[in-house]
Order: sequence, then C-alpha cells, then structure tokens
Amino acid sequence: MKILKPFIILLLTAFLSSCSEEFLDLKPISTATSDNFYRTADDFKNALNGGYAALQSGGLVGNSYIFGEITSDNTVAVASGSVTDQDEFDRFYIKTTNPFISGRWNDGYNAIARYNTILDKIEGVEMDGTLKNRYIAESKFLRAVVYFTLVQTFGDIPLILKPVATPDEGYSFSRTPKAEVYAQIEKDLTEAESALPVSYPAADVGRATKGAAKAYLGKVYLTEKKYAPAVSKLKEVIDLGIYALLPSYADVFKVSNKNNKESVFDVQYKSGGAGEGNSWPNSFAPQNSGNAVIAFGGDGNNAPTLDIINAYEAGDLRKDASVASSYTNAAGQVIPDRYIKKYYDVPVAKGDNGNNIPLIRYADVILMYAEALNDVGYQANGDAFTYLNMVRTRAGLAKKTSTEIPTQQAFRLAMEQERRVELAFEGQRWFDLVRTGRAIPVLNGKKEQIRLVSDLSEKNLVFPIPQSQIDINKAKIVQNPGY
Repeated sequence: MKILKPFIILLLTAFLSSCSEEFLDLKPISTATSDNFYRTADDFKNALNGGYAALQSGGLVGNSYIFGEITSDNTVAVASGSVTDQDEFDRFYIKTTNPFISGRWNDGYNAIARYNTILDKIEGVEMDGTLKNRYIAESKFLRAVVYFTLVQTFGDIPLILKPVATPDEGYSFSRTPKAEVYAQIEKDLTEAESALPVSYPAADVGRATKGAAKAYLGKVYLTEKKYAPAVSKLKEVIDLGIYALLPSYADVFKVSNKNNKESVFDVQYKSGGAGEGNSWPNSFAPQNSGNAVIAFGGDGNNAPTLDIINAYEAGDLRKDASVASSYTNAAGQVIPDRYIKKYYDVPVAKGDNGNNIPLIRYADVILMYAEALNDVGYQANGDAFTYLNMVRTRAGLAKKTSTEIPTQQAFRLAMEQERRVELAFEGQRWFDLVRTGRAIPVLNGKKEQIRLVSDLSEKNLVFPIPQSQIDINKAKIVQNPGY
C-alpha cells in the first residue's frame, strides 16, 4: 500500500466544522466523508463555517504576528525555551525546518482543501439559488485570502483549485509562478464581490461581505503595483457608505464593540471554553506579571521594540491604546516591561479571550487609498492628503500639508510612518515594507538595534519552503534561492 505523505494528506483532507444556530458556535462533527456529507444547504453552511474557523489556525492568523511583526522593527520574540523558533524570524536566520514555516504551509493548504471541496460539491446540490451563489462567493473569498497569505509568504506556490482525488495527483503539483497565483486571487475576489451581500443580519455578522472583497482586491492591486485599479477599487469601498472611523481609536479593539463600523473583515473569536477563544491577550502580556496585567498571566511574546515606542509622535492617542512600557505588580512596584495592550480582554481561562483579530479595517482602506492616489500621481494638498489626515485627526495629530510633504517620495515615507503606528501589531508592518521595496534599507539601517544576524538581501523577502515539502516531492517543489 502506498503511504500518503503529509503534502498529499493536506490536499486530500477537508475536515469539517459545524455550527448550531450561531455563526460563532463552531463544534466539530463526526468523521463523515465528503461524499456523504455534502447533501443539503445546512451541510454547506456547516462546512463553510469550518472554513471560516480555519483562519484561526496558528499557521494563518493565530501566529500571524510572527510573520508580520517579529520580522520587522516593531516587535521582538522571547528567545528562550520552546519559542526559540520565533527568534529565527526576529534575527533572520530562518531554517527550512522551522515549525512556523511548515505550520503556515500546512494550515494554508488544509484550508484551501476545504474551500475547493465546497466549490466542487455545491453545484450538484439542490438549494436556493441566491444562497448557493453566496456560499460560492464566500468560499472564493476565503480561498483568495489564504492564497494571498501564502503567496506573500513563499512567492511561487502550488495553485490548487479542485479537490485532489489520488496521491499521484497530489505529486503532480509544482510551484506556480506568483503572477498566476495573483491572477487567480483577483479572479476569485472579483467573482466574490459580485455575489456577496453588503451586510448580514446579526446572526451572520462576521461573514465575508461585498466591502471585504473589494477591500482585499484593492490591497492585492496595491501589492502588485497596479495603482490605478487599486484607486478605483478602494474608492468603491469608501463609496459604499457603510464604513467609518470610530471617534476613538481605543474603541476599535474593545471586545464589547466587536464588528463595529470600522471592521471590514475580522477573524471571529468567542471566549467561553468552546475552543474559539483568542490567545493573543495572554500571549502578549509580560512574562512573570501574574495577574497584574491580565488574568491568568502572560507569556511575553511579540514584545514591542523601543523603536516602535519612539515612533509615535507626541500626543498620538494611538500610543496609549496600543502599548505600555511598564506595569504595577501586586506589591505596588512599577516594573519596566514593554508589552502590547491593544487586544486586552478579561479571559475566561488563559488564552480564552473574546477579541476578534482584524485583517482589514476601514483605516487600512483609507490609508491604502491615499497611498495608491499618490503612486498614481502626487498632488500638493490633494485627495491623498485628505484621507491621510482623516486618520491623523482621529489620532489627535495635526494635519499634514504639502509644506511638510512636498514630493511623491516624501508622501510615501509619510504613509510608511502612518501605517506603522495606525496598524501596529496587526501583522502588517513586514508585508508593507516588502510591498514598498523598503524592507531591506529600513531593517539593515537598524541592524545592530534589531540584532540581525547579517544584512538582509533579496532572498529574505520571501520565506523558505518547508523542508518537508521539498523532501516529499523533490521533482516538483524547489526551494527558494538562498535557503
């Protein structure tokens, strides 16, 4: 009997989750095969809910800060014990056997297998046509989100758009050029936005919407340097008229205020012992802090650098909502220790918090729009300034004008700064620097400060393919250069 290797297993497997009456109430179902399971509209609802839950996995959003923040000048890892693997990202000596690398690949393709199975099975099932089209659109949206994550991480990747029926078929996939992957992402998002609703009733809040698909498509265009299409698509999000910056930055992240008017697409979490809680608040709180910062203590992960602390302008209201430089312990002593407090909650148990994790906020849309406008063409005190200043005004800062930002390049640097502090600790910093071509000069300029092992080069702009995938399929899967 031929043994199914891990890569093949990932392509063949689409474990499902079900829900009862509420979108967030996700529980595993039995080991029903896909042929027996996909028969009714409720079966597809349950399968799709499992597809949303897949985003919570460590390889996708659960550990996204390792890829988006620890790699940057924003945060550092705890380089001790079981988390030394994070230090490889912090100082850029990433091994091909790093478990976070294989976790992203495995969880990504496991999620894609779910979406491909739904899309393959749904056409043959009798159900309401509008609902069917919506489920198809949601699946394509989710598939695009995961492929966008993977292509940003690894570059060229296998592009798999249907269920894999046999082990031999699994071995046939090689790495697809990233341009083709991006083309498929654009296709999925374009088709999704045409069928997704603008909003949902309360029980389904958190599902993919038309605005979320448009926003992601705008971000993809911006990443591909397709600036005019990015401007057009991001303006469509703005013109929907359903999103707004909340008056208070801190309110955006309050558990009591989830899925607010600034939320474009969040990964949903729910505390209460059902395995759907968010671990970030405990993970980011200081080590050895007891209950002084958060109930059940903290692990000290993703600690802010002094550089990000100093990056906030005087009077920036976002700073106090996002980071702290000390805490007071049970004995009344002030302990100097930098930590992220943006995601604070009162957990039911350690790691069981109710915060959502935002993937795209309206502030992100506004800043991307301003960036794309400038890249199409700089205009002194033009619309790009208007949208940049919307975000600054909410932060309590003075507006910028062409006196301070007199050129297109100066505006790009102003955007780099504004995105850094507005979206700090949301997994964006590294990918922003790569997208704008600034990762190498910015991080090399802080080499000693952030303890890089050596100067970064082009090879560092993508991460290594997991060694396990090379070993499984040497004929088709080739390592990225330099690893």
